[in-house]
Amino acid sequence: MVAVQPGVPIAQRPVVRPVAANEEPDGAPCPSCGTPNRPGRRFCRSCAAPLKPGEQAEALPWWRTRWPFDRKVRAGSGRLLRGSVLALVIVGILVAGFLLVPAGRYVVEDVRDKLGGTGEISPTDVTASAAAPGHPAKSAVDGVTNSYWGAPKPGASLTAEFEKPFRLVGVTVHTGVSTKPEAFRQGARPTQADLRIMTKDGKVHEKPWTLTDKPGEQTVRTGISDVVSIQFIVREAAGQGDGHPIALGEIEYFKRT
Repeated sequence: MVAVQPGVPIAQRPVVRPVAANEEPDGAPCPSCGTPNRPGRRFCRSCAAPLKPGEQAEALPWWRTRWPFDRKVRAGSGRLLRGSVLALVIVGILVAGFLLVPAGRYVVEDVRDKLGGTGEISPTDVTASAAAPGHPAKSAVDGVTNSYWGAPKPGASLTAEFEKPFRLVGVTVHTGVSTKPEAFRQGARPTQADLRIMTKDGKVHEKPWTLTDKPGEQTVRTGISDVVSIQFIVREAAGQGDGHPIALGEIEYFKRT
């Protein structure tokens, strides 16, 4: 008698349950195959096609459609161009602010004075309120320092007038009867003075000036525009003994070129 092996059990096949009509996804149908899909899906559950293939980009604000903020430029250059334009606008606003504010205008003109050149300008006429005999007002602008305008006493003034308004950068003077130290102290010389600078609009700028009591040139910076006349007024002097006139050897005026 031959032994019989037991049979191999056969697994039970799953029973396919038909899907009821009300269980079908209620989302939008696939534009490719028409299969319904659940809301929120991006690809079709049947054919994997995109459910929203042609989504339209959100409209740009109106200002992004105007040059230079539009994107119709060469790739990679739009951001640089827009940044450059914005920088120019900001610089323009700052410059306009400087020019409109008096302090700003002063800063701008002062920078121009320092960066630009200067040149001597000669007055068309020079007069004095008083002068010692032999030492007239014109001796202060004759280009030499061995002659001088002699003021009889403090309070006397020397006035220079100019043909056209100009930007006065500075004034230089040589005080005393000579530039040689041994002769310098033999005469009187101004130690305190005032500059009265008049502009074409009639405004007067007053600048006190303390002068060093030694030979050589002395300069004061001014930085005043539209100057038409300059008055040098002697306030105090040294060495007035024996009736010496107060000597102003030379005075020079400098404009911006």
